[in-house]
This record gives sequence, structure tokens and C-alpha cells, in this order.
Amino acid sequence: MTNPTSTTARPGDLAGRREWTAFVVLLLPLLLVSMDVSVLFFAIPSIDRDLAPSATQQLWIFDAYAFALAGLLITMGSLGDRIGRRKLLMFGAVAFSTASVGAAYATSPEMLIAARALLGIGGATLMPSTMGLVRNMFRDDQQRGRAIGIWSGAMAGGIALGSVLSGVMLEHFWWGSVFLINVPAMVLLLILVPVLVPEFKDPSPGRFDFLSVPLSMGAVLPVVYGVKETAAEGMDPRNGLIVAAGLVVGWFFVRRQRTRTDALISRELFRDRNFATGIGLNALAAFAMMGSSFFTTQYLQSVLGMGTMEAALWSLAPSLAVGAAAPAATAVAQRTDHARVISAGFVIAAAGFGVLALSGTDSLAVLLIGSAVMSCGIVTVMALVSDLALSTSPPEKAGSAASLLETGQEFGGAMGMALLGAVATAVYTADMPDAAPEVARKTLPGALSTGDGSLIAVGRDAFVHSMQYAAVAGALLLLAGAVLAVTHLRRTAAPEPASERASEPSTV
Repeated sequence: MTNPTSTTARPGDLAGRREWTAFVVLLLPLLLVSMDVSVLFFAIPSIDRDLAPSATQQLWIFDAYAFALAGLLITMGSLGDRIGRRKLLMFGAVAFSTASVGAAYATSPEMLIAARALLGIGGATLMPSTMGLVRNMFRDDQQRGRAIGIWSGAMAGGIALGSVLSGVMLEHFWWGSVFLINVPAMVLLLILVPVLVPEFKDPSPGRFDFLSVPLSMGAVLPVVYGVKETAAEGMDPRNGLIVAAGLVVGWFFVRRQRTRTDALISRELFRDRNFATGIGLNALAAFAMMGSSFFTTQYLQSVLGMGTMEAALWSLAPSLAVGAAAPAATAVAQRTDHARVISAGFVIAAAGFGVLALSGTDSLAVLLIGSAVMSCGIVTVMALVSDLALSTSPPEKAGSAASLLETGQEFGGAMGMALLGAVATAVYTADMPDAAPEVARKTLPGALSTGDGSLIAVGRDAFVHSMQYAAVAGALLLLAGAVLAVTHLRRTAAPEPASERASEPSTV
């Protein structure tokens, strides 16, 4: 059974060289937004020397970007549908460039935090705009699937590339250079987008529901913040209350969306169950990806004793496999049922976690192979779920659909770090001797800071043991995702190749 809302194009509507060139241009903001998640990893020591932020300010320098991005995705996706996705993309590029210059030349921690927040606002306009434009430019199922496969691979690769690129820049320039690299790309975007990318927007958007904007932020931000704090500090009453407050606001937000005709999130998006299921499966994939990165980066540095730059370069290795995984999975999905391929992606990712569970205290090859296999499975899921969810959404609501997918990713990533981190912390603490200093019993970096060789060896063994348990937990959740994909995604037949449709009459 084919998807009734799928937009299989006629041969005359197939994307040509112009659309593919425009797509390459749209990859620029995607790469920059994903790179900015990790671009500060190497720059913090230099920022500490120049700006002397407090511990709290240092955390906000990291988190202001992610929180602004997560909190405004839904709003910006809906706004792009109303005013035009290309127009919003242009505004976002200007904001991102301005914020990048402000961050590069910040003279105080407060100024840098504000610039990072503005970068997040710009990123929130860029992400749903680019995916929404891809949905509109590629009306043929096969071409859109290939484009979203490349899009998903580029997003995953950008996160890994950000830390490496920042390390290279800091070898030759001051810390502000990691922000200035955004500016030439955004200038190029501002020049080429008006020439290559057509405008798309909802022809009958209705009024903009301004009250839903603070409600959406009040729902998303407390939950993401509370979960991130739980991952870093552990669950306590304060974090629990913050998450609970977000859930309460979220209830009011959902209630408002279900009762208003001018809702920020159109009810029309959820008429096909594949859309809602796709958001959940996409969040589960992000759960696994971010949860695994919580361990692999620590393993490279704290267990194997690598320097930051060396660890970043090794962590980039699995991305080489990821670059080919999403397009290959898309090609397979175009010949069979999407649900089966998505389920297979979850199984592959679970197998990657299984390989990670075999890691010892000197298992670089095992770690890289496990990470590569896991990442290939996750990117397969993300690419196909994104394509399936977008294909079920009305073209005029593509920005809102993309923003919901990306908001789900933010939730999933935060939950992955929190829950898998909690499993690992419990195992690590149980393995450490009761007589060990408290700092050593909390984290492996704490054990390393004691300088006690025997305690460090015990700490490394405990960390690897904790990573093995977390990997098993992650594998079980991904296998559950495989079952959900098969049982809850409505079956969709593979689209006919364009050549076989060439003789069909065109309809208007």
C-alpha cells in the first residue's frame, strides 16, 4: 500500500542540476550548525585564560547555544511556513554571521554567552528551513530520499568535524577563529540562495499564535535542561522539579495545539501515524548516538590516555563509514518497504553497541569498529525516518514537520546522555573500592586526578565495565526500536522509478 500523502513527481517535475546545486549550497548551514555543537571542545582553555569565566559561566558558554536552538525550533519551523522558508533562511544566515563575529571578539563571558545564544537562535532558523526546502525542491520520492540521506550523513559528520576543525584552527590562530570560519560560508549562502533556491511557504497560513511561542519554549527548555543536568550531576529534587515543570507546560501547549485552528503545530501533520511514529523513532536514534558519544570520547582520553586532538581525530574515523551508509540505505529502501530497512538499521546499530560491549582497557580497534557499525545503523534510521515523516506531511507544512523531527532529536540526545550515563555511573561507583576517595568513586577523571597508579588502574577497569553495561542497555533499547518500526510504521511500497512513469499522463 502506498502512502496517500507521498509526493511522487512526474518526469517533468524531477529535480535537475539547478536543484542539486542548490542542495549543495543548503548543506553549508547544516554543516555549520552541527559543527557549532562541538566547536568549543578545544577552545575552552584559551577562553578561560582570556575571559576568566566562572564555572557557571563556562557551562553557559557551552549550553546557551544548544538551549536556544532546542527552544526555538518549533517556533521557527512554523514561522518559516508562514513567511517563507528561503526568507527565514536568509534572516538566519545574517543572525548566525553577526553572532559569530560577536562571539569571536567577545571581551567578557557575558558577551560570549549572549553571542552563543544568538547563534542558537540563528541555528533554529537554519535547521528546519534547510530540511523544509529539501522537501519542497525534491518532489520525486527517490530523489528526495537520496537528498535526505546525504543531509543526514552531513549532519552526523558535522558534529564530529567541529571538534577537529577547532583544534586545527587553534594550532594557528586565537580562539575566536573557531567562530569566524562561519562567516565566509554564510556570506556565500546569502549570495547563492536567492539565485538558486526558490521560495516556498504556506499559501493560507492563518494567524500566528504568539502565545504558543512561550508555551513551546516553556515545555522544551526545562525538560532539556533538567535532563542535561541530571546527566552531568545526577538526579536530585531540583532537577526533577525542573523537568516536571516543563512537562506541565508541555501539557498546556499540546492542549492549545489541539483546540485552535491557528495552532503553531498543525493537527494535519499527525493524520498519518507514520509521522508521529517517525518522530519517536528519530528521538530513539538520537538517544543512541549521543549516549554512545558520552562513553567513546571519555574512553579515548581517560582510558587510552590520548590527548584531546588525537582523540578527536580518531573519533572522526567512524564518520567515514557514516558518509556512505545513509545514501546506501536510501537506495535499498527505494526497492523495498521502508519499515523493514528502518528496523534493520536499528538492528545494525544494536550490533554496534554489542561490539562496544566487548571493549577492554586497550581496545581501540574494537571501539572504532563498534562506533562505525552503530553510527551506520543510526544514520540509516535517521535518514529513512526523516524522509518517511516528511513525505507524509503536506508540502506547505514542511518547515513545521522538520522542526518537530529536530526537536525530537534534541530530546532523544539529552535522554541518551542522561539514562545511559546513569547506568554507567551506577556500575562505575559499585566497582570502585569503598576506601577510594569520593572524587575517584564518582568519575574516572576524578580517579586520574589522584595520581595513584593502582587506583587509576581500578578506575579504568570500572569505567570499561560500566561502558559494557551501558552498551548492553543501549542495544536492548535499539532492538525494541526495531520491533516498533516493524509493528507501528504503516507499510509503504517502494516508489516506481521515474523511467517507468515516463509514459504516464501528467496531471495538474
